[in-house]
Amino acid sequence: MYKRLITAVLAAAMVCVAGCGGSRSGGGAGGESVRISVGSYNLNNLPFFIADANGYFDDVGLKVQTENFAQGGSKVLQALVAGSTDVAVGFYDHTIQMQAKQKDVVAFVLLSRNSGLVLAGRPDSAFDPANPASIRGMKVGITAPGSSSDFFVRHYLARNNIPVDDISIIGVGSGAAAVAALQQDKIDLLVNYDPAGTLLVERGVGKILIDARSDEGAREVYGGIYPTSVMYAQQSFLDQRPEAVEKIVRAERMALEFIADHTAAEIVAALPDKYVSGDRETYAKAVEQARAIFTRDGRFEPKDLETPLIVLREFNTDVANADIDLEKTYTNAFVDRVAADAKQ
Repeated sequence: MYKRLITAVLAAAMVCVAGCGGSRSGGGAGGESVRISVGSYNLNNLPFFIADANGYFDDVGLKVQTENFAQGGSKVLQALVAGSTDVAVGFYDHTIQMQAKQKDVVAFVLLSRNSGLVLAGRPDSAFDPANPASIRGMKVGITAPGSSSDFFVRHYLARNNIPVDDISIIGVGSGAAAVAALQQDKIDLLVNYDPAGTLLVERGVGKILIDARSDEGAREVYGGIYPTSVMYAQQSFLDQRPEAVEKIVRAERMALEFIADHTAAEIVAALPDKYVSGDRETYAKAVEQARAIFTRDGRFEPKDLETPLIVLREFNTDVANADIDLEKTYTNAFVDRVAADAKQ
């Protein structure tokens, strides 16, 4: 299954060279030009949204062309491999996935240090986490095939010795669209992130059955802290345009500090409507729920990166059979350089 999926990612990359769909907007009026793509409106990606909204890319001298696929990180990965984007805002586990395919995709700044994932069902859901087998026969919504929400479902099934064919996995996107899929009975369970988790509870659409938004919850679900949202690029881009990468990191550190130093209401007030799913009051509650997942300095903790590798090896044969060197999937060099400059 996953050999076919990764092959599809690489094949779709050839199509993406001709231009992936979606609206585009310029981030800056001048400076060095960089194309950055993001996979969803999940709150894990909030530091990127803040950097864009607050003009931090302009401040560091970058002209950023952004694209939000709103269909999950696998679509952004396709664009990156194709060369139709320079930098991806996606989840760290994709760098491991690509190394198993001998693709040098490297994360260079950490935005979300933990998962933030939830599994939810309608109020009358028959799924009982205490009885994993009760998931059999259900339609489970994820952001997109090959996304980290997909990885979680497969991890959960593998851990409980349930064949993946015993359920149906359906891509439903993120945010309000994902909540609507649950509300309209298109799916029985939803695996997603905030704001979807908070939206479905506030609207009375469903209830959270598995919650990995806290460190304790992540350790229970994954066995450890599970880093998620990062900015990654091909190694060739890091080698050829280090100044641009350093500027991106500087802008993201500004965004991370803004998130740490402001209330949820102030954070939401800074965002344009395109980044807000649902009403702003509910979105602010989601930001507050998710606050603990954000890092302040963008630095990777090597020990935490082992968790995604362990999880992927449970069901991804390419990763399980590969000799993965985690040191090649990330770098702290740019974050450390920016931090050193800030102290001068």
